[in-house]
Amino acid sequence: MIDSHCHLDLPAFQGDWQSVISHAISAGLTRILIPGTQVSQWSTQHTIQSFANQNTHAISIDIACGLHPYFLSTSETDNATALSALERLLFQTSSEVVAVGEIGLDGHIAIPMQLQKAMFEAQLRLASEYALPVILHHRKSHHLIFESLKNTGFAEGGVIHAFSGSVEVAKAYVDKGFYIGVGGTITYDRAKKTQETIIYLLQHHPDRLLLETDSPDMPMQGRQGARNSPEYLGDVLAALGKLGEYDGQALNELTTQNYLTLFHKGLFCNRQ
Repeated sequence: MIDSHCHLDLPAFQGDWQSVISHAISAGLTRILIPGTQVSQWSTQHTIQSFANQNTHAISIDIACGLHPYFLSTSETDNATALSALERLLFQTSSEVVAVGEIGLDGHIAIPMQLQKAMFEAQLRLASEYALPVILHHRKSHHLIFESLKNTGFAEGGVIHAFSGSVEVAKAYVDKGFYIGVGGTITYDRAKKTQETIIYLLQHHPDRLLLETDSPDMPMQGRQGARNSPEYLGDVLAALGKLGEYDGQALNELTTQNYLTLFHKGLFCNRQ
C-alpha cells in the first residue's frame, strides 16, 4: 500500500517517527509521500528532504513542496520571498520532488481569496515550468480552483486531496487529468455522498484513485480523537473494498500503479 498524503514531518510525529514507519511497514505500506506546506520545512536542517534522507527503513519516502493557503502571509513581500524560495528549491532539486504541493484554495480561512488565488496560480505556473503534478487542498473552493486551472492553462494533472465532493465535480477533475485522493472520510457511515462518488469512480475511473491518510489528521471511524497514522491506511483500503467489486489485493495493486503513474517523474525509486 502507498500513503499518498502523510504529514510525517509534523510535530505530532517528532518523538516517534521511526516507530511510526516501522508500524507502517508491518501494516503493509511500501511508500509514503510527505507534502510540504511552508518554507520553514525547506530552509532548516530539518527539511523534508533531509527527513527523507534519514529514513533507513525498508520503505520509500517521497516528497512534495508547496505553499499551503493556511500558512500564507498577508504581506506581499513575504509571499514573494516564499515563492522565490519554492522556485529555488525546484530548480535545485526538481529531480527529487514528485509534485508541487500541498497547495490550493480554502474558503474557510481569513486569508483573502484574491491573495490565495494569486499565490495558487503562481505555484501552478511553477509546476508547469518543471512539468510536475500538483497536490491540491480545497474547501468550498472547487469553482475557484477550476477558474485558476483555466487561467493558467495548467495541464500537468495531480491529485485532489481528501476529496468529498459530488460525482459531477469528480468527473470534471478527472477530465482535467486529476486523480482523486481517498482517505478516512469513506470509513464513516454518514459519508454517503462521498461514498457514492467513489462507487462511481470505481466503476468508471478506477485508474484515478489514490489512498491517503492525511496523518496526523483525519482519523478513521472508530479512531476519533486519536492521532491518525499511516499504519491505519488499511482501514481506507477495507472501506474502499466494500464499495465496489475489487478485493483488497486488487485495490492495493490498482492504487499502487496509479500512484506510480502520477508521480513517476521524481520518485525516490532507489529508496527501498
